[in-house]
Amino acid sequence: MATPAHPPLPFTPPRPLRTARLDLRPVTDDDFAAVHAYLRLPEVCRYIRWGPLDEAGSRASVAAKAARTTLRAEGDSLQFAVVVRETGTLIGDVLLVLRSAAHRQASIGYVFHPAHHGHGYATEASRALLALGFDHLGLHRVQAELDARNAASAGLLERLGMRREAHHVENEFLDGEWTDEVVYAMLAREWEALRAADPTAAPRV
Repeated sequence: MATPAHPPLPFTPPRPLRTARLDLRPVTDDDFAAVHAYLRLPEVCRYIRWGPLDEAGSRASVAAKAARTTLRAEGDSLQFAVVVRETGTLIGDVLLVLRSAAHRQASIGYVFHPAHHGHGYATEASRALLALGFDHLGLHRVQAELDARNAASAGLLERLGMRREAHHVENEFLDGEWTDEVVYAMLAREWEALRAADPTAAPRV
């Protein structure tokens, strides 16, 4: 079997990534107020390893997010502010991390302001990340890791068509207690099968 090609590095994605309702663009320093509005909320950070953040913490987070615009090597990330095109409102941000170039593996993550939950925005933005990974980077596999108690996040990943692959028991100590971690994943061939069955569920960006 031929050795698979590595993702094309360095890689800077199209700007912005456009979905039916959203623009995914680089984070900038001007986004501080909108980003701090959700990073400071305990309910947003409940199942995350960090936070909630004070203003200094959010400024540092925004600066880090703003730097994630190009993949040059394994471990690099792409971070996008998620903006509702009709209103220009920043509602959250999403992340794609290149875990392995040789094995064409990446992971995705997301955080959204709870005021905008229930509209399908997180699912729409995360689908755009899958499209970016599979269609532009030529990835073989994309995964997401989450706290096993986070039922809302698990539901989002299942709506994307990702499979629940693993359940790690008490593998993290979070907020004073041992917690479980769940891993969801999708392969490139599963993405293509999803597209063949329903192009709207596996859109191109």
